[in-house]
Amino acid sequence: MNYVYKMPSAMLQDVVQKGRVKRFTYESCTYDEKNQALHKGAWVYLPYGYTPEKQYNILYLLHGGGVNEDWWLKTFPDTATILDNMIAHGLCEPCIIVTPTYYTGTDADQNAESITEHFHLELRKDLIPAVEKEFSTYAGGDVSEENLIRTRRHRAIAGLSLGSMTTYRAGFYNNFDLFSWYGPFSGCCGPKGVRPLEVQRIQDTLNKMQKQNLALDYLFCCNGDADIAYAEHIEIMEQAEKLCPQLTRGQNYDFFVIPGGVHDMKAWQLHLYHALQLFFRRLVIPS
Repeated sequence: MNYVYKMPSAMLQDVVQKGRVKRFTYESCTYDEKNQALHKGAWVYLPYGYTPEKQYNILYLLHGGGVNEDWWLKTFPDTATILDNMIAHGLCEPCIIVTPTYYTGTDADQNAESITEHFHLELRKDLIPAVEKEFSTYAGGDVSEENLIRTRRHRAIAGLSLGSMTTYRAGFYNNFDLFSWYGPFSGCCGPKGVRPLEVQRIQDTLNKMQKQNLALDYLFCCNGDADIAYAEHIEIMEQAEKLCPQLTRGQNYDFFVIPGGVHDMKAWQLHLYHALQLFFRRLVIPS
């Protein structure tokens, strides 16, 4: 794929064929020992022409630290404009995009590492089943764990900053049997992380996937080289690439770098723009 380093102006133009952004609420019992439900919300982008009669690939897209599920689609509504234009121009297939939050409202005293680790339980037990019961994905409304694993190649996860860390920890390390496409945008372990440990976790996860005969369709890492998260992210992935024969540059792995790119929304939207041109592209292969 030919990478660009600035969002094409055509992606920011108004378009007639607009998708819909709607609120979705669900309950999570993951965090309460008494099994009391926590009411949570997410935003869902449904592409233009969405119909329950068709099955759609789905991307779970995470925000960064200190904000919430509003970030991608409400705080920055031009994200939906970019999605509309990408679909209208045939740059990606129509897909569903869900923007949840890994915060619970009771985690103010938890550190970032704890939050990113624990979200994998909610993701697996609560969020994915609720979303894919409601919307028309390749799960076909069957949200049994067996079927969600069977349809993993039609499911992606990506996120920015703390959401990038969560993509690794909640999506890749702990739920690799539910996803085969990953987009960590800006960071892997954060400033307090242990870089060799992250390399080992990547290596261990890929080995487990291989043993279970589960494909890695794409791990698309992104950063600007002036981003505060760049140094740790590039170091970890350079080591992982050397140690993991399962990663093949340009086939199922890449590290996209924006020259002069910083830790901001322009970079993250550009990462998403590229990721969606890679995700779900090889699904002519039986899933």
